Amino acid sequence: MSKATADWRRVGDRFYRKTNLYTSLFPPDLELENYVVVGAPYSGAIALYRDESQIFRSNQPGVKANIDIYSCAGTLIRQIPRDRSQGTLIAVGWSEDETLLVVTEHGQVKTYTDLSPDFTPFTLGHEASSHGVKSCRFYSTGFVALLGNNRFVSVPSYHEPRPQTLAPAPPGEVISWAVIPPEHTSSRSVEVLLAVDRTVHVVDAAECEDRGLQAGPFRHIAVSPNGKFVALYTDDGKVWVISSDFQERFSEYDSRVKTPPKDLQWCGNNAVALAWEDEIHLVGPSGAATKFEYDGFVHLMPDADGIRVLTNEVCDFLQKVPDETEEVFRLGSSSPASVLVDAVEMLEKKSPKADDNIQLIRANLDEAVDVCVRAAGQEYSVHRQKQLLKAASFGKSVLDLYNSDDYVDMTEVLRVLNAVRFYEVGIPLSYDQYIRLTPERLVQRLVNRHEYLLALKISEFLRLPVDRIYVSWAREKVRSSSTDEDTIVSSIVDKLHGQRGISFEAVARAAYDDGREKVAIQLLEHEPRAGKQVPLLLKVGEDSLALDKALESGDTDLIFWVLLNLKKKMPLSTFFRTINSRPVASAIVEASAIDQDRDLLKDLYYQTDRLVDGSNLLLSESLDSSDVNGSVDKLKSSAKLLRDSKEHAAQVGALEDAVKLLRFQEAFEKDLGGEKFVGLSVMRTLGKLVEGGSMKRAERVRGEFKVSEKSFAWVRLRSLVKRRDWRELEELSKQRKSAISWEPYFNEILGAGNPKVAALYIPKCTHLAVNERIEMWVKCGLVKAAAEEALKAKDRGKLEELRGMATGGVGVEVERMIGMLGKGR
Repeated sequence: MSKATADWRRVGDRFYRKTNLYTSLFPPDLELENYVVVGAPYSGAIALYRDESQIFRSNQPGVKANIDIYSCAGTLIRQIPRDRSQGTLIAVGWSEDETLLVVTEHGQVKTYTDLSPDFTPFTLGHEASSHGVKSCRFYSTGFVALLGNNRFVSVPSYHEPRPQTLAPAPPGEVISWAVIPPEHTSSRSVEVLLAVDRTVHVVDAAECEDRGLQAGPFRHIAVSPNGKFVALYTDDGKVWVISSDFQERFSEYDSRVKTPPKDLQWCGNNAVALAWEDEIHLVGPSGAATKFEYDGFVHLMPDADGIRVLTNEVCDFLQKVPDETEEVFRLGSSSPASVLVDAVEMLEKKSPKADDNIQLIRANLDEAVDVCVRAAGQEYSVHRQKQLLKAASFGKSVLDLYNSDDYVDMTEVLRVLNAVRFYEVGIPLSYDQYIRLTPERLVQRLVNRHEYLLALKISEFLRLPVDRIYVSWAREKVRSSSTDEDTIVSSIVDKLHGQRGISFEAVARAAYDDGREKVAIQLLEHEPRAGKQVPLLLKVGEDSLALDKALESGDTDLIFWVLLNLKKKMPLSTFFRTINSRPVASAIVEASAIDQDRDLLKDLYYQTDRLVDGSNLLLSESLDSSDVNGSVDKLKSSAKLLRDSKEHAAQVGALEDAVKLLRFQEAFEKDLGGEKFVGLSVMRTLGKLVEGGSMKRAERVRGEFKVSEKSFAWVRLRSLVKRRDWRELEELSKQRKSAISWEPYFNEILGAGNPKVAALYIPKCTHLAVNERIEMWVKCGLVKAAAEEALKAKDRGKLEELRGMATGGVGVEVERMIGMLGKGR
């Protein structure tokens, strides 16, 4: 095993290292120098496409007309076909979540999420379409496009693309440009650094400002990952590193190369990498530099803590040697961590000096353990990881008290990192990149590469949810499997059955999108949430099943939503047949239609032969109508529905009588101007006619509607009392008999405050007992007549009782009557 410092290079007072990640990536005939290579952040996938500015033969072997997505180990993940009809491909970039952005010359943008061949398009607007796109610069959440008229269009978010035009740039050729992401600017909006002539301009949404430099033209501009520094490559081969606010100049490096480099990128936040065809200059602080030479054409892919170098043969990672690693392995280091590592080596050799070393650093042993743990996380070599963890383990075993959480966490992280760095997976994450990316997003990247088993094992190991992994596996199973549909469903259900949080609807939707409707329907049977089942069942045409599932759920809102959809897509007769056999659905339709769509309710009653309900609905509308003709029409329609049924003959007769009554009332209103009759019942109509003295009309209504003599007598009595027609009431008292007896006349007239007329009816109440008639006389204030009634009945007790009520001459008369009864005895 080579020494840890074997791949270190001193650049000024700092060390940088080149770690070989993978070898034998691409075949030699690929000619990587003819391709544009773009790497996703955090050691993500690599997009490779033909550089159309290069001249090549159309029949040249290896020439590709699509965009190929590779892992860092050179494994082909996906091929995305290019549509040349949409114009020349201008730029390809990656977002932080490994979304691929493809921009064409006419401002058409396609976003490919999750390394999928499916895309979402949007455009950069009319100006981009008119003037064309010249180049683009991408950052973690958005990008900026340079148009043919020197205007810049910013897209701050890939997920909600809303192109915004920045302030106008100065005229002249744009030699180079770069962007400072919004998170690193004071205005929190993107800023563009633009090299024109001999200076640099800063363009944002509001203004364009000249920074007043005179050393241009600048062939390359690059902004450090933290947004604090800017690297500029001048026309005379020099590299300047200045602050991003252009207030301070930190270093200058003279490359002494007349040919400008192909690329200039930051290596972390500490160094700048210049790339020619097969040579890289790594420029550190204070202008110090070192060179790396390669056998083939190199491509630079910057990352947060370093830079990946890609050739046909190798994928290397250049980075500043981490502080912990330098502290442990630097030649001549006497740090506690370095001594602890030496102590473990001596322990393995069974040397007594191991204990001497431990005693030497005992005061700083906990610090040494922490440094070894952190240094282990920075290593790609499994051997050195074990060496450092063994040293940390030995150190903490000597300590009386030590919190091992960081040690345990690091061992878990290293197991994950070593698994994803394996060449078959090809995600060579550093520890810092892993922390920035987060375990959840790493698992998603594995799922995007169809590394389901590894994603599942890592999730279980790190105690992360696994439901999305299973669902993604099932969706891919549906799309890619060539077996029969029943076998596909069986295998998916067997795998997902019993797993918590699984959405069969997501899998079923993928099956539907792939044209496998039968698979989608069968999978939906296993979806426990009706709210997920029903929409897709409607989409696949299983309308009755969707309604049944909604009814089973008991969710009235869901049922109502399904019914609305069915009503829109079905013929009305089919819709009614569908709900007629489902009482709950029918009840919901009725309840909503009674207030919102009565015509639908009428059709429902008619289609389902519910004639009585339909008739009642028309009757209700007739009662609500303010127009007589409209009410009559609805009453006739209501009667028509029931006319053919002998069972409802009485109801038909009542409806027909209602029509006749309305016509009578309409006529009365015309004849008796000012009086309101429409809407009254027969009895109230009669009463109003009697009150108005229209006895002939009342008699006609009575005869037409066969009002009984008794009912009419009551109506006439109360109406005459109400209008205080005492003369007519006196005339009535002369009649020999009454259909309702004479007592009601007495009570109604007395209640109206006329005891004189009421008394006329007392002698006619012969069916009443004497005591009741005496009481009636008393109520009218006629004590003498009451006494005479008692005398006739020879009721001495009543006479004596009346004597107490009588005064004056009436009292004398009552005494006389009592005396008469005494003589007779």
